[in-house]
Amino acid sequence: MADDQTPAAPLSCDALPDAAPSKDPEFWRERLTPEQFAVARMGGTERAFTGVYWDHKGQGMYRCVCCGSELFSSDTKFESGTGWPSFWDGAKPGAISVHEDRSHGMVRTEIKCASCDAHLGHVFPDGPGPTGLRYCVNSASLNFEAGEGARG
Repeated sequence: MADDQTPAAPLSCDALPDAAPSKDPEFWRERLTPEQFAVARMGGTERAFTGVYWDHKGQGMYRCVCCGSELFSSDTKFESGTGWPSFWDGAKPGAISVHEDRSHGMVRTEIKCASCDAHLGHVFPDGPGPTGLRYCVNSASLNFEAGEGARG
C-alpha cells in the first residue's frame, strides 16, 4: 500500500483490467496515497500552491498517476499564477477527455485521463496561445518523467 509520502508507481495502461475505470475503490486505494486517491479517483482538489508540480520547471512528460499515460509535456506548461500546474495543450490528441461539471454551484469543464478516467482538474478558455486554453491540473493526479524532446 502507498503511504502518505511516497508517490505511487503508476500502473501500465496495458496492465489495467478492461473495467479499471469502474473498479472498486479499494483497487485504487491500495495503489495510491490518500491524497492521490482523493483527487484522482474521488474528484477532489488539492489546495493551491501545495502540489509538488505547481512551480516545477523540469523538462519531460507529466503522466497519469494511476495508469502512466502521457498527459502533458513540459513544453506546454506555463505559469498561470493559480497555484496549480497549468498547460496550454495535452500531450497528444485523445489523451484527455472532457466532461461537464456542475458541482459547487458552477458550470466548468472537468478533464480526465482518457485511459483510466482519473480526475485531473479543469480546463478554462483563458490560457495563452496557440490554443487559448488553460488546463488547470492537480499535482496529485500526475507523475513526472524527466526527459528531452518532451512533446512529440
